[in-house]
Amino acid sequence: MSVLFRNVRVYDEGLAEGATAPTSVLVMGDTIAAIGADLAAATPADAEVIEGNGDLLIPGLINAHFHSPVNHMKGMLPNLPLEIFMLYESPDLEALRPSPREAYVRTMLAAMEMLKTGATSVQDDAFFVPHPTPEVIDTVMQAYRDVGIRATVALDQPELAEVEKLPFLAELLPDAMRAELAHPPAFGRERLLESYRHLIDAWHGAEGGRLSAAVSCSAPQRISPEYMGALDDLSRAHDLPFYVHMLETKLQRVLAHEQPRFAGRSLVRYTHDLGLLSDRMNIIHAIWMDDADYDLIAASGASVAHNPISNLRLGSGVMPFRTLRERKINICLGTDEAIADDAVNMWGVAKQAALIHTIGDPDYKRWPDASEILDCLFRGGAKAMRRGDSLGAIEVGRLADLALIDLDTAAFTPLNDIRRQLVFCENGAGVRATMVAGRIVYDGTRLTTVDERALRAEAREIFSGRKAALEGARSEAARWLPYYEAMVAKAAARDVGFNRWLGYSGA
Repeated sequence: MSVLFRNVRVYDEGLAEGATAPTSVLVMGDTIAAIGADLAAATPADAEVIEGNGDLLIPGLINAHFHSPVNHMKGMLPNLPLEIFMLYESPDLEALRPSPREAYVRTMLAAMEMLKTGATSVQDDAFFVPHPTPEVIDTVMQAYRDVGIRATVALDQPELAEVEKLPFLAELLPDAMRAELAHPPAFGRERLLESYRHLIDAWHGAEGGRLSAAVSCSAPQRISPEYMGALDDLSRAHDLPFYVHMLETKLQRVLAHEQPRFAGRSLVRYTHDLGLLSDRMNIIHAIWMDDADYDLIAASGASVAHNPISNLRLGSGVMPFRTLRERKINICLGTDEAIADDAVNMWGVAKQAALIHTIGDPDYKRWPDASEILDCLFRGGAKAMRRGDSLGAIEVGRLADLALIDLDTAAFTPLNDIRRQLVFCENGAGVRATMVAGRIVYDGTRLTTVDERALRAEAREIFSGRKAALEGARSEAARWLPYYEAMVAKAAARDVGFNRWLGYSGA
């Protein structure tokens, strides 16, 4: 199959204007075959022609950090600190086990939203309640296959008991309640590794490489060194991204001095000392880190996934963007989960990433500019996915993951600066077409791969029937709430030598 985009401006980071003059882009199969003003001789007679009208062709947006299993929970929770938020978001309850069809439909909800707003790739750090099964893994991957997005999926599951993952709980809880949290998940390391073998054997490289596997340890404090090492072995053997949440909250910084296994080391230093920091690693959030941590990340070549909206929603703090850029750390952007962003729209993430860092530094010359944000969005995401040579730019030989942006909209009228208007003005409404692997999956009016209206109707029916289970989960969470609130408050009061809460003058 061939597609010719005719009379389009092509986003080009190397040009002062940010885009070429009107030209044409020929896609053959899943690859960009040619770029030039006159491609008539190179274009097959049966090629589909998309008249660009002088609109802007950009690399597909890359959502570099996401959790699909709570796609159905938008707007369900108020702003809460992460550790309290997780009580309500993903309790380990059998009543919340999804059917395969439920997992399929909820995965579709966000995938459809992403494609309609120009996102062509997603890194899904999927967690499963109470644990993954081959059937549910398959339905998640089948959803991504059917909708047509490029997806790299990991299984984000803790391995250790709750009291081993968090500080202060053991001393705060009554004996009986502490005993309840002292048992590790029954679905242990070997079964988790079996689940990974299924994911890799069945799905890694499927759909011509559009679907692939990653590994995830969730976070270093939530698993044993043995399991983390086994995941690294899989990552190395198959060249998979390795997703790791690190130092998202101040509480996680405090943890270093509260558990003997960390011996006062930050989670970054701990991971480094295990020999597991590498360029395959996606370090997620990276907020409560000091200069020594960022130096270790820079030396390892790891990427950092910046999720500014989620960080604000959960009050986690502000990642020091300029500190990372000065160290040439690769930064990619993510929505995080739908329940923490309340949208799965990368345009909002890009705008927030460009804005939040202006209130943390009085030197305006150090604030992110639009070109840097777009670099994180395109090339940064591609590198994090291990696709730095094939995604993230419009060049001959790269994969044809593209979005066509209508310039005849309020966002670009008048057209003053393409980069700034992409970051600050576009919200996804101007997406005329989305292409993944050379296939038009959204034509500006509808998704071409699935019946979006029918799937939304099915989602409403399925999840209206789940309200009782979710209410029961909230009741269970309320039992633990006073102790988790005390834990979070105790961590907040600790002096860790630096601060990531803007405007806060406490510890």
